[in-house]
Amino acid sequence: MTTYADSGVNIELGDDSSKIMYEAAKATWVNRKGRLGEIVSPKDDFSGVRAVNVSGLPEGSFMSMGFDGIGTKVEIAERMQNHETAAYDLFAMVCDDAVVCGGEPVLVGSIFDVNTLGTLDVDSFLPFMKQLAKGYVEAAKAARVAVINGEIAELGGRIGGYGNFNYNWGAGLIWFARKDRLFTGDQIKVGDKIVTLREKGFRSNGISLLRKIMKDNYGEKWHEAKLDGKLIGELAMVPSTIYCAAVCDMFGGFDGKPACEVHGVAHITGGGIPGKLGRVLKRAGLGAKLDSLFEPCDLMKHAIEIGNVSRDEAYRTWNMGNGMVVVVKHGEEAKAIEIAGKHGIEAKVCGEITEGQNIVF
Repeated sequence: MTTYADSGVNIELGDDSSKIMYEAAKATWVNRKGRLGEIVSPKDDFSGVRAVNVSGLPEGSFMSMGFDGIGTKVEIAERMQNHETAAYDLFAMVCDDAVVCGGEPVLVGSIFDVNTLGTLDVDSFLPFMKQLAKGYVEAAKAARVAVINGEIAELGGRIGGYGNFNYNWGAGLIWFARKDRLFTGDQIKVGDKIVTLREKGFRSNGISLLRKIMKDNYGEKWHEAKLDGKLIGELAMVPSTIYCAAVCDMFGGFDGKPACEVHGVAHITGGGIPGKLGRVLKRAGLGAKLDSLFEPCDLMKHAIEIGNVSRDEAYRTWNMGNGMVVVVKHGEEAKAIEIAGKHGIEAKVCGEITEGQNIVF
């Protein structure tokens, strides 16, 4: 007799997974307690109503949304059979984009598409779900957001990958901003300082190029090879640093007190420093001289060497050690660096805003 499970959908397993992720989501609600976006849930049930009370917002309040996913970095987690840090990559992609606009990330919802046909049995599936849930809670705390819901979709053979536990994970973010705190480019002036926030890994960008280079040089099981005594797979899956809470503390977020005068923010993802900082400076009609950027991580340097990747291509594809740059008024840079440090993020002045529209580094 043919069953729904034969097609790749296991209702009982789906319910168990949903309960795991619901408990993880519920643990994140404390992140918005007493803040805009505090969760209201009349019924403690993973299928129940969850909402936020946004009545009484002041004139000039803006709300928007953003969407993104982990991309092919999932394959590295699959290779290493370790999914605890995947949520850091997911939250970094959606939450860190919000502060580029001058918004404060508040609520996250995700869609988890999984192939249960590829999983050997329940005993191998649920432990991986618990790994994901653990990272869910920790990453949400770092981003200072609440997870309002999550959807788990069993899509059978539509989802592929490495090994027996295969998935895609995407998310949507709701963020709020004040009109007078939006970054338009008009605030940026010649002489403003640029503070770079360090990234120790690849984030979720340029992973396809990394995978190609590693496979070409080390073969199919490249993740088991070692670089300076460490597994390349472990180096490749270093979780994304989440910057949004630190940057919100700098400019005040939605309703906090600004700690320093921020004029612009660039999230260094696809397109790299030339693309992302260039987009911010294009609106201002200005350029930048960058003379003290962080160095890329060891695996990135190794990939550049063995893959014969040009400097220009590397800086367009990867963050090269600089996950976010913050433009601040001259004299405010020390405060921005101090705030980053309180969030465990290494930061330093890497340059300044210049006349013209060239980015020199």
